[in-house]
Amino acid sequence: MSLTVCLAPAHTVAYPNIGGHFWVYLQWALGLRSLGCNVIWLEVIDANEPASEIDRKVATVQARLARWGLANCLALTDAAGTLPRRLAAQHLDLQAATEAELLVNLWHSLPAPIVQRFRRSCLIDTDPGLLQTWITAGSVRVAPHDTYFTIGETVGTGAARFPDCGLHWVYTPPAIFLPEWPVMASHRNACYTTVAHWWGGKIDHGGTTFWNEKRVAFLDYLDLPARARVRLEIAVCLAECFDEYRQLMEPRGWRVRESWEISSTLEAYRAYIQQSRGEFSCAKPAYVKLDTAWISDRTLCYLASGRPAVVQHTGRSGVLPDADGLFRFRTLDEAAAALAAVESDYERHCRQARALVEEHFEAGRVASRVLERALERPLKRAV
Repeated sequence: MSLTVCLAPAHTVAYPNIGGHFWVYLQWALGLRSLGCNVIWLEVIDANEPASEIDRKVATVQARLARWGLANCLALTDAAGTLPRRLAAQHLDLQAATEAELLVNLWHSLPAPIVQRFRRSCLIDTDPGLLQTWITAGSVRVAPHDTYFTIGETVGTGAARFPDCGLHWVYTPPAIFLPEWPVMASHRNACYTTVAHWWGGKIDHGGTTFWNEKRVAFLDYLDLPARARVRLEIAVCLAECFDEYRQLMEPRGWRVRESWEISSTLEAYRAYIQQSRGEFSCAKPAYVKLDTAWISDRTLCYLASGRPAVVQHTGRSGVLPDADGLFRFRTLDEAAAALAAVESDYERHCRQARALVEEHFEAGRVASRVLERALERPLKRAV
């Protein structure tokens, strides 16, 4: 009998027009399905929204899942565990979802009463360092799970610069489903690009308050185009601030685009990455300051497509190289040198980029290890 797994994404129904966000969870769903699992995709709707808005968002999610043969896998609930009758007639409900042998939860704010309905559950922390500081500060309360995974290599180890919150964290690489990210021919005149959310607020940690925004991270690298002989482009969600930051960055050689233009669908997001020369990106300051050894799911998409990546160093890693397909920099000088090194042997670094994800991040292999660890004890009966 096939294993049924319920996957809880981080509220994709609330962000139906952000293709990159959706890809994070779709990689896991496709990886689980490749193992022969029956996958249920559980979305929590906002019962306070107008019915027409809920229906529009749900229809968008279902259409996206249908593209990958997952339309009939969509389960819906509100925070209280109920579902309007009009939606119950078309979709699975929470009761159907809890028939799964395992909940794989990728949303740290999934309500505890929902998590407790499952006979077995695991959390996958995709915001390492940040999540632990939020829990410590009391701004996030994570429901009890049977197993706690994290994509940050240092979480729960002596190398962490933040508490483990009294939980036992198990490292798992993030997942990428390689059949959907084939190697593409390179374009010599293409830009090194990235797709980012510009804002992030402030973080209080260890008696220090600091901005945790891509905007702040990139300010230290504004002069990179003058130091590197490559074209650099950033697609960011700027909204009303677009002109302000375009005027700041474009005179220094950057091309700035509004991310809504290039990532509103999964296909557009993938095409943008695959048409790039490679990735250049800074990390949010928390990932750097806290030494989480984190890597972005977006960066893995570049690497899988045979695109080298030059990204900011986020901590000592047993998995991530510093200068072989993936380059990790700490300073402006290192960033410029890394881009030059990529260009000096571009085709080799393209091959190394793909080889890295094949070895460490392939979705089926990653999901298999998560299932083995999460199900190592006998299943309990569903409530």
